[in-house]
Order: sequence, then C-alpha cells, then structure tokens
Amino acid sequence: MSILRRLSEKPWLAPGVDPLTEADAESLPSLSSAAVGLRVYFGVATVMFLLIAVIFVMRMDGHGVSTGQQPDWKPMFWPPLLWFNTGVLMLSSAAWQWARAAGYRGHMESLRAGLIAGGVLALVFLAGQLTVWRQLEAAGCGMTATTMSAFFYLITALHGLHLLGGLAVWGRTSVKVLGGSEVAEVRQSVDLCAIYWHFLLLVWLVMFGLLLLNRR
Repeated sequence: MSILRRLSEKPWLAPGVDPLTEADAESLPSLSSAAVGLRVYFGVATVMFLLIAVIFVMRMDGHGVSTGQQPDWKPMFWPPLLWFNTGVLMLSSAAWQWARAAGYRGHMESLRAGLIAGGVLALVFLAGQLTVWRQLEAAGCGMTATTMSAFFYLITALHGLHLLGGLAVWGRTSVKVLGGSEVAEVRQSVDLCAIYWHFLLLVWLVMFGLLLLNRR
C-alpha cells in the first residue's frame, strides 16, 4: 500500500514541498497593468496599420482602374521636408532610449535630459508633418486630389494621433520628473514610453517606405 501511495502522490501538492520558493517567485518577470495594456495596444495598432498597408499595396497594383477619363491613382508631389521629419523622429527615439538607459543606471540628470529631448523632438516632428500638409495643399495635392494623396493623409494623420497619445503620457511623466520624483518612481513610465516611441518609429519607417514607392 505504501508503494501505491507513493506512486499516486503529486509531489507539487505534497506537504512540506514547495516547488517554487519565494526567491524563485521574486525572480520571475511580472508585468504591470500598463505593460500589459501597451502590449495589447501594439497588437491592435499593428493589425490596423498592416491592413492599411495591404490595402495600399493592392490599390497601387490596381492603379490602372480609372474614374471617368483620368486614373484615380497618381504619384504625388514629395516634399523634401519629409526626410527631415523622419530624421527628427529617429533622434526622438534615440533620446528616449538614452533616458531609458539612464533610468536603469539610476542617473536622474541624464534621464531628465533624454526625456525632455525625446518629447521636444516629437513635437518638432508633428509640426513638420503639419507643414508638409500645407506644402501639399499648395502644390495641388490635397486630401481629395488623388487616391494616393488620400492614403498619405490617412497614414500620417493616424500616426500623428498615436504620437499625440504618447505625448500625453510624456507630459505626465515630465511633471513627475521635474517635480523631484526619484528615478525608481518614473523608471517604468520612461521604459514604456521608450518602447512606445520605438514602435511608432518602426511603423513610420514601414509606411514611409510604402509611400516612397509612389513619389514623383
């Protein structure tokens, strides 16, 4: 009977046996609700931009379809400022990574500098995108000029709205940092913001590459 009892025992339920010690439990990675929410957002945003990219490519391949006598898909005027804006967004992402690294090292001064630089550069990017819109309007490539220009406005508007959402979190985090909070109190916010900015940079580079296929 003792042999049968031993064979039927579940070691992980046996009294006095704890397969996961307290030290092991503390070493396991834990995700905050903010981190989980960010991952869910990444999934939703990725699907949304992916669908736009697929429709864009399909529509581009069928550009011979016409409305009336004129094709409804034409290469659009390409403001050189878009290259500058892309570089600014890359610098913004680099500044956020700098702030993130400073947070892990416990260097508040470097974290503060990276935080401010990352947010300011993001604002410069948004201002540059609005300037691009005005340049397109002046060149006759407004939102309703062609299907291509409509896609351009849609992509840049959605990307800009997501960036504005990140700037709202940046504002709250900046208030804490400038208000004298310790590094440990803002480390997670800076970390998540940096990851968010890297994601938006990746999205922009992919969509920017698609738009380049139809420049003139």
